[in-house]
Amino acid sequence: MSTRALRRLRGKQRGQEALDLGELTLSVGPEEQQQQAEAADEQLDVANVAQPPVRKKNKAQKNFSNIYEVICDVDNDAEMVSPDEEAEKPDGNKSNENGDTDKSQKTSTKSVSGDRVKKKKKKKKTKVTSEDPLADLDDDMDSMREDVEWINGLSLQCGYWGGSERRSVLHVEHRNLNSETELKRYFGARAVLGDQRPRHRNRQFHRSTWMTSPKESWPRFSRTGISMTLLESKDGVHYFTYEHSRDYQQVQFKFLDAVESMDPNNIVALLQLNPYHIDSLLQLSDVCRIQEDQEMARDLIERAMYSFECAFHPIFNLTSGTSRLDYLRPENRAFYLALYKHMMFLEKRGCPRTALEYCKLILSLDPDSDPLCMLLLIDFLMLRSREYQPLLQLYQDWEEHRNLSQLPNFAFSTALCHFHLSQQEDMDPEESDKQKRKADVMLQNALIMFPGVLMPLLDLCTVQPDATVASHVFFGPKSQIGQPPALAELTSLYVGRSCSVWREAAVMLWLEESVKEVLHRVDTKDPLVVDCQNKRKQRYQSAPRNIHRHVLLSEIKEATSSLPLEVTTQPVMGFDPLPPLDSVTSYTRPERQYVGASNESTLSLFFRSLLPNFNLQGELRQEDDMEVARAGQELNQEVNRLMVAMRDMLANIRFQEPPREDNPYRDEEEWD
Repeated sequence: MSTRALRRLRGKQRGQEALDLGELTLSVGPEEQQQQAEAADEQLDVANVAQPPVRKKNKAQKNFSNIYEVICDVDNDAEMVSPDEEAEKPDGNKSNENGDTDKSQKTSTKSVSGDRVKKKKKKKKTKVTSEDPLADLDDDMDSMREDVEWINGLSLQCGYWGGSERRSVLHVEHRNLNSETELKRYFGARAVLGDQRPRHRNRQFHRSTWMTSPKESWPRFSRTGISMTLLESKDGVHYFTYEHSRDYQQVQFKFLDAVESMDPNNIVALLQLNPYHIDSLLQLSDVCRIQEDQEMARDLIERAMYSFECAFHPIFNLTSGTSRLDYLRPENRAFYLALYKHMMFLEKRGCPRTALEYCKLILSLDPDSDPLCMLLLIDFLMLRSREYQPLLQLYQDWEEHRNLSQLPNFAFSTALCHFHLSQQEDMDPEESDKQKRKADVMLQNALIMFPGVLMPLLDLCTVQPDATVASHVFFGPKSQIGQPPALAELTSLYVGRSCSVWREAAVMLWLEESVKEVLHRVDTKDPLVVDCQNKRKQRYQSAPRNIHRHVLLSEIKEATSSLPLEVTTQPVMGFDPLPPLDSVTSYTRPERQYVGASNESTLSLFFRSLLPNFNLQGELRQEDDMEVARAGQELNQEVNRLMVAMRDMLANIRFQEPPREDNPYRDEEEWD
């Protein structure tokens, strides 16, 4: 905390410091001044023996608002030498002994006087701090700052990614989390901001955040009942979780009731009372997106992200890659979904670089299980943002423990990445030829391993394949029908998402050459073809649950049509699609007061609409026998009254005969 903030905390301003009473003394004689000086020297000697040495603040030292600046300036402070140390250093270039002795005497006298002045200043500081009631607060703030510096330094040194290269690939930059940064780079600041001027009248002061910037049209933010706690820290990795207060839990129960009512107006009414309820914002955003109100849908997602960011733990860091959130906890899932939906809005808006930062952020929250399966998307965003080298580096680092080559998206994207590198004008010709040959080999291997990608890809790119390619058995309809269900889901997902990066003319010519070479290798009975065929039969039998969840969130028609029946037959909620089977619940929803009537007959539902207490299945509701008998009598009376009313209604029905015409000799063919 800076000295300016500490002055504000004490209620002081610049130039209004408390005056020392010792300075406001009356004029005394020389004898009294000598006695006071001797007493002060004795007190200084006692204070220097009793008190520990206090670290003095350098005049050139700044008041840092960022703790990382303090860490970076440690070396600079070590290199700086105080004037006393410079005076004590011997001068190697002595030319005149007399002059040197005079200088040494001057420096010695200056050092003695300087030490005495410093001791007096130190005494004044000790007096002020001892009398100041906020001295303990300053010490606590300094200790907290040192703890945060130590924790962040440990997390940066002992990160999950292990090496500096891997950390640099998945490193998240704060400035790239703002979409305006990318739009300004494309169109300029004037085109993005326009004539926007800050309005100082009736302006609300919001908390500064990294992911979203609050808008003036939003409701006033208050405590929502969401908080983040630190569960444990192990090997430099910090595990956090969100928690809901009692009031927020009650709002969550009301939200679940509103979802079961299948009426969006109930969610709107709930948001009017609780404008920052997360699940209501996510669910209503889906409703607005279905109704093609994209602006409102994006605004609701940003409001949810702002609510989450205001509840961050002080140690939770977006960029270090060492903060974890367990997806098994329902309180944490909404944060994942809000980040994912915001990322998809950014990608559709034309900000792939910003969307890539959010993709890396989601992946860093749980890289082991990857609950939203961001590895199926990160390669596409890197190609869209032209981050070719980071994509190849990620593939090289993760291939050993994640087998990225077995995913169709990485098999084709890495080959396409090498091809784009070979087409760069500033590259050396030899290096360009090397990248081109490597791209050819990787694309051919990808086509041999995943032959079912070619024909759907050409279809979406509106390219008519050659007759030899369309009639060949290897790329024909048999290659798509004979795919395992999990492989069909992965290939359809990749084709539906990444078809846009293959529509360039140069890329299509390169693909045509590789397809011809693959057909030649198939006809010559290349052993790699048989090997890949056996791998496809053994693997890809069933996809894990996180892949199904990713397909549902992607909303790609080609991929959702290939989902298994076990996924499509169960209800999918937009605020929690396909929750994990081993969820860790911190609180449960109370049971409803009445049992659902899903198996009741039509007659039973009719009587229940008239009398809510009616139950034909004999499931008693904890009433006494007298109340049950009374309810039965009331039921009989109501039924009798209903039958009497229906009998009277049928008896009073009269049918009117059509009017007869007075002219019986009227011609039927004559117009009226």
